[in-house]
Amino acid sequence: MDKEYKKISMESYDYPLPDERIAKFPLPQRDTSKLLLYKGGVISEDKFNALPSHLPENSLLIFNNTRVIQARLHFQKESGASIEIFCLEPHTPVDYALSFQSTTECIWECLVGNSKKWKEGKLTRTITLDGETVNFSAERIGIGSPQPIRFSWDNPSFTFARLLDAAGELPIPPYLNRDAEESDKTTYQTVYSKIEGSVAAPTAGLHFTPQVFDALRDSGTETAEVTLHVGAGTFRPVKSDTIGGHDMHTELISVPLEVIEKIATTNRTVIAVGTTSVRTLESLYHIGVALGREPQNPESLKVSQWQPYDSPSEISRSEAFHNIVNYLKKNGLMQLVTSTQIIIVPSYKFRVVDGIITNFHQPKSTLLLLVSAYIGGERWREIYDYALANNFRFLSYGDSSLLLR
Repeated sequence: MDKEYKKISMESYDYPLPDERIAKFPLPQRDTSKLLLYKGGVISEDKFNALPSHLPENSLLIFNNTRVIQARLHFQKESGASIEIFCLEPHTPVDYALSFQSTTECIWECLVGNSKKWKEGKLTRTITLDGETVNFSAERIGIGSPQPIRFSWDNPSFTFARLLDAAGELPIPPYLNRDAEESDKTTYQTVYSKIEGSVAAPTAGLHFTPQVFDALRDSGTETAEVTLHVGAGTFRPVKSDTIGGHDMHTELISVPLEVIEKIATTNRTVIAVGTTSVRTLESLYHIGVALGREPQNPESLKVSQWQPYDSPSEISRSEAFHNIVNYLKKNGLMQLVTSTQIIIVPSYKFRVVDGIITNFHQPKSTLLLLVSAYIGGERWREIYDYALANNFRFLSYGDSSLLLR
């Protein structure tokens, strides 16, 4: 028999979202966006640049420092047919950094648009970089969707990362219903983005500016960074009637040992900036639980979709994170690199996150379920009704909220 949490009806997480409420472009100044405040059931609002004054004393903000790549590539067949290749994640080498540093070829898992027009053979386009020409090719080497695509090029002076920057297009969200513009290369990146690998931005972080970071420091708020590379699955709608029929996408996470140690020993209020940071932090707890049971089993490092519900544990946050610290030190590792498929739905018990900064999400989405899981019951509707009634802007380029129970 299915567990109760798998029977959650997606219809219960629907709400009317008129297209005109979806922000197609960001505001000219990031930190002047609106900030909805939900504190202990009370809703109010302010500007985002006032965020530091609304955080609990001794807060620790955790940011996702992933950087969006120019993941959409366009090739043209001799027949004139246009083929779009959407790079999702590296296949060979599987390590993001090594793949981006490749100088002759690499293989990525990709989605292919207009694939019926491309049965076989190489697609090639010529790119000019620094006055030099590069013949950049793509070749299908497998089947399915996504499928492995081998990229190769004839000038080892340039890395795959450089070719993506030159030939690729930023994959802005499909619900914006427009082509990417040059300005998106800046506005669809957080000011603290560092580690390339995402195909979508961790959008709660788009509101932060150097001035907000200065104010955070002045207020005594600490910050730390994790990495979760956001996959295209973040835009995949839930098509099943209940959440139990939805397969959550898997994403890579990377967290430095020093950050895990900080969380293991902190008595600060942990605020996650964005749902990707939430999923990373809560995944770490369940990895720590698994390592407590099997300290040297590599499978303990992965979090499956329903693992937190099927294998509950009552160990403390500190104990779970110390288990990871011990594992990393015993294996001479300075960071934890693994994957998570965690899904957070109502009935989930938060173990790490004390507060969330997040934008307003699509109806019937897993992200909306995460918000509901955090604030409880139907209270998400109060927040969204307020936002809709008070001219908040929705989705990736929209306004944000600070949620504190």
